[in-house]
Amino acid sequence: MLKHDMTKRGAGLKNDHENSVQKEYAHLAQKYDDKWSFYVEATLQKTLKKIELHSGEHLLDIGCGTGALLAAIEKRYPDAVLAGVDPTQEMLDIAGNRLSKKVHIKRSWAERLPFDTETFDVIVFCSVFHYIREPLLALKEVVRVLKPTGRVVITDWCDDYITCQICDLFLRVFNKAHFKTYRKKEFYQLLSSSGFFDDIEINGYKVNWFWGMMTATACKKSNVKR
Repeated sequence: MLKHDMTKRGAGLKNDHENSVQKEYAHLAQKYDDKWSFYVEATLQKTLKKIELHSGEHLLDIGCGTGALLAAIEKRYPDAVLAGVDPTQEMLDIAGNRLSKKVHIKRSWAERLPFDTETFDVIVFCSVFHYIREPLLALKEVVRVLKPTGRVVITDWCDDYITCQICDLFLRVFNKAHFKTYRKKEFYQLLSSSGFFDDIEINGYKVNWFWGMMTATACKKSNVKR
């Protein structure tokens, strides 16, 4: 009975977290791009610098939101095959109006991706990872849908900066959607200890006085077991 109760409690916490994310971004959707225009553009440009696509390659943007990053990628790589997922339909509605019909967008969570095994050459997260409550499960899903030579690009807040530390503490208390931010060393350890990735590199930087960010890149291990 205790195990059953704990399982139910865990499922309840997970549902509560997911509902909080959806509620927050359903409310923000219509004003998100205007409210966070500087932040979106700055992180988008930093992420783009780490993305390299060849003609015909497949890319997935996890937590694609209103589609700003996908629109920039589509413009730069018109021959790429692009897809995006996000858990909030209101954000996806905006993305659908912004992107061409060639870009496939679906409502989904990072921990349970609606794609076949070994579909994508590149997977991107941009300002999403601090919401992910089960990071290893999300990474396992990423590796499942990555091709054998696939690579990841992950941009997120960086807890090496005092402003992000303060923000993280505040949000942990007052925002149910938020999970946690990572230091560069901690995030490197997360990627490395998962056993899924090689060639891990993480760069930290500030996009203004407040936002301390990092972008991680890594390649899928050739012998990784799904």
